[in-house]
Amino acid sequence: MGPLGNGSRGSGVKLLPILLFALYGIYYYFSNREVVPLTGRKQLVDISRDQESALGLQSYRQILRQEHVVTEGKNAQLIKEIGRRISAVSEDPGFKWDYNLIDSPQVNAFCLPGGKVAVYTGILPVAKNADGLAVIMGHEIAHAIARHGAERMAHQKLVQIGTMAAGVAISDMEPGQQRAVMGALGVGAQFGVLLPFSREHESEADYMGLIYVARACFDPTEAPKLWERMGQASGGRGPSQFMSTHPSHETRIRQFQKWMPEALKVKQEKCGG
Repeated sequence: MGPLGNGSRGSGVKLLPILLFALYGIYYYFSNREVVPLTGRKQLVDISRDQESALGLQSYRQILRQEHVVTEGKNAQLIKEIGRRISAVSEDPGFKWDYNLIDSPQVNAFCLPGGKVAVYTGILPVAKNADGLAVIMGHEIAHAIARHGAERMAHQKLVQIGTMAAGVAISDMEPGQQRAVMGALGVGAQFGVLLPFSREHESEADYMGLIYVARACFDPTEAPKLWERMGQASGGRGPSQFMSTHPSHETRIRQFQKWMPEALKVKQEKCGG
């Protein structure tokens, strides 16, 4: 007779942690819902705007301390002018806006919560003109107004709690089975929840930004041209849309073309011929 062990683990799943998580998830969602301006989409956000703006200001100051900010010149003034025009026609929730140009080869721009906008000089050749720059800045400003950063934080929190509940639910399984299940759950959360929501945020910011561009009397038809240039600048390289936090360049161009009649109508109504 071989040696006796301390008892083998079962292979069942405890349902109580899953049930409790489901109930908490429902309560958490319905008690922390907001509506995204312009699109009307319901979103999950569990921190106040003041908390979000404080986090944005802290990050912004840290970035500016580490970078070379361009304070004079045509491009620096253009960034401020475009920012003022777009924020003036947005659903501004009372942000303390600030617009800066950063001398860096990065092809990037951002708007942190609270209205803290920065554009890197590396993106200026891709923007090509004021209309292209307005498309970029409108997109980034839309992210902040739609509170996409706070929404991602809430999604990540819910995924973390769900992962903890799953860990308790399968605690009687063999260690190898536990690792396999938790690994599968992690992949499922990443590709089934977090990445799709991130792509949805990008598309929503594209749409909102396009409408802001039109309201501010810039040319919205520059948007698909900009993303053609973005594709050329990246050499057509990049991960598949499924693996990425962003829609593909081709998807974005198709979406802009779909939304263009509305944007042109908005521009006509706001700005005339």
